[in-house]
Amino acid sequence: MSTKLEPQPQGPAQPLRLPVSAVPEDCVAWSGEKMDAWARTRPPVWVPARTRPLHLLAVVPGGLIVGFWLANFAEVPAALAVLVPLQLVWTLVRPEVVRFSAPVLLFVLGWFGGSHDVPTLLGLLAVTFTWATAEIRLGKRRLQRQWALAAAEGATATVPDEAGPLRRGRFLMGLGCVLTVLGAGLLSLTSGWDVATDRHEATLVGWFVVGWGLTSLLSGWLGRRRSAALRGTAVPVLRVLVRDGADGDAEVFAADDVDALRPLFTVAAEEWYDESDEEVEERIRREESDGSPEGPDGSPEGPDELLDTVDTVENDEDDDDEQPGPLREAVLYGPPHEGAEIVIVSAAEKPDGPQEPQEPQEPQEPQGTGGSPVELVVESSSGPVRPLSDRAVRRRIAAQRARAKRSVVHEELRATAVAESRARLGDAPVPVRRWRSGWADWTAALVMIVAIAAIGLYPNGLKQYVLGGLVGVFGVLVLPQMLAWRITADRSGLWLNGWRRTRHIEWDHLLTVQCSGSVLVVDSRRESFPTWTVRAERWRWLERKLRLVHPYERTAAEITAMWREPALRPEGEYGGRGRPLWPLGAVLAVLWVAALVLVP
Repeated sequence: MSTKLEPQPQGPAQPLRLPVSAVPEDCVAWSGEKMDAWARTRPPVWVPARTRPLHLLAVVPGGLIVGFWLANFAEVPAALAVLVPLQLVWTLVRPEVVRFSAPVLLFVLGWFGGSHDVPTLLGLLAVTFTWATAEIRLGKRRLQRQWALAAAEGATATVPDEAGPLRRGRFLMGLGCVLTVLGAGLLSLTSGWDVATDRHEATLVGWFVVGWGLTSLLSGWLGRRRSAALRGTAVPVLRVLVRDGADGDAEVFAADDVDALRPLFTVAAEEWYDESDEEVEERIRREESDGSPEGPDGSPEGPDELLDTVDTVENDEDDDDEQPGPLREAVLYGPPHEGAEIVIVSAAEKPDGPQEPQEPQEPQEPQGTGGSPVELVVESSSGPVRPLSDRAVRRRIAAQRARAKRSVVHEELRATAVAESRARLGDAPVPVRRWRSGWADWTAALVMIVAIAAIGLYPNGLKQYVLGGLVGVFGVLVLPQMLAWRITADRSGLWLNGWRRTRHIEWDHLLTVQCSGSVLVVDSRRESFPTWTVRAERWRWLERKLRLVHPYERTAAEITAMWREPALRPEGEYGGRGRPLWPLGAVLAVLWVAALVLVP
C-alpha cells in the first residue's frame, strides 16, 4: 500500500479459520498487486463517496435557502428551483442522477440568470463542480469493478442459500412512497393559498419532499436490483479477511493483512434467520418464562452460566467502549466497488470450540466441539460498499485507540463502583433498600424542560399551541420518570415504579441489571415483563477527568451484588408498593397548559 499505518492496539494473533468446504473452487486470495491497483482507484478525498446523515443535514438547509431565493427573487418556478437542494442530495447519495440533473440546472441558471450576474456565475460553477465530482465517482466505480473482476481470475460461485430471500430496498422504497405521498399532499394544499411568498416557499418544500421520496424509491430499487443480480447467477468470488467494526459495519481487509493494518472498505451487512431459528428462539423464551431453562444436556442451567451470559451482554452493549470484533477469514460474493452490493460468508466470531492451527501441506476442516463443523456466518449487504481513504483509516485507528483508553478508565470506575457497593452492602442488614432519581436525572430533566419551553413558547398564535402541544405531550410522558423513578429491593425481589403501577421482579427471574451507556436497564426472564429503562445524559470526559462514578453504575453494581449473593439481600418485605408516575404527569400537564395560556 502507498501509506504505512500503525497496527491497532488490539487485534487477534490469528484470524478465525474458515472451513475449506465453505471456500468455492478456484477462489483466490485478494492481495498483492491487483488489490493495490483496486485501492489506488479510490475517489479523491474531495469527492463525497462516504456520505453520512449529518452531511445531508448540513447541505439541505443551504440548498433550500438558495431555492427560496430563486423562487422569490429570480422568479424561477418552484418545480425548477427545487433542483438546487436536490442536486446537493444527489451529489452525496445518487451520483447517477447528477449527470442528468446537472445539464438541466445549467440551462435553468443560464435562462433565468443574467450573463454578468455574480450569483448566476457562482451557481454555474457550483453545478459544474457537482457534475465533475459525480463523473469522477462513477468513473472510479467502473475501474474498481474492473480490477475486482481481474483479481477474481474468473473464479465464480453461486450465493449460498443461507443468504436468505431478497430483502434489500424494502425500507427505502416504503419510505419513498410515504414521502412522495406527503409531498404531493402538501402541494395540493398550497395550490389554494393566496399569499404569494408563503405559497412559493411551501410549494418548494412540497416539491423537495416529493424529490426526496423519489430519490429514496430510486435508491431502494437500485439496491434491490443489484442485490437480486447476485442471486441470479454465478458471481465472482474473492477470499478476504473481515471483522465487525466498532460502528457495527463490516470492515473488509486484504487476505494477507492478518494484523488488520488497512481496511479496504466498510459495508453494512445483516444475517438472515429463517423461521425455524425464530421458532427455536421462541421456544427458549417460553422455557425461560416458565422458570425452567435447560442446558445443552437437558439439565437445569446453573446461575453461573446465566451470569456469564449477562456479563457478555453487558460488555457487548456499552456503545461508548465498543471495540472491533475478531478478524475472520471470509469469502466475498460479487465484485466489490463503491456502491456495490455483496454477500459475505465468514467464520463465526464465537466458534463452538477451540480451533487448531492448520498445516499448510494438508488442509483440514476446522472442527468444533464434539467434531461438529465450525459455524458459518452468511451476511447480505444492507447498504452499499463504501471504500476507505487513507485519511479515513487514520481517523478510525485514532478513534479506536481513544476508545481503548476510555475503556480502561471506565473499567476502573466500574471496579470502584463494585468495591463501594460491596462496602456499603456489607453493613448491618436492613429491611429494604432503595435507589431513586438523583442529580444526574434532575440535571437532564432541567435541560429538557428548558428546551421544551424554548420550543413551545417561542412561536406566536396558532403555531404556539400546535407546537407547544406536541412538545408538551412528549415532556409529560418522559419527565415524570426522569424526576421520580424509584427501585426498591426486599427479600423477594425488585419493585420498580412505572407510569400506571409498580412492577415486581423476583430475584430468580432477574435477567439483567446494567448501565448501558447513559441508560439504566432492568429486565426479567419472564416474557410478560417489559424492559424497565431510565435515561440520563452522561459526560464521559468529565467522569474520566474527575474520576466520578455515575449513579447508574453504582446502582447497577449494588443490585448485581445482591442478585449474585443472596446473603446481601434485604431481610424485610416492602409493603408500600410505591406510587405510580401518572399523578406527577398530570401535574406537569396542568402547569404546561397554564404556561401556554398565560405566557404572551
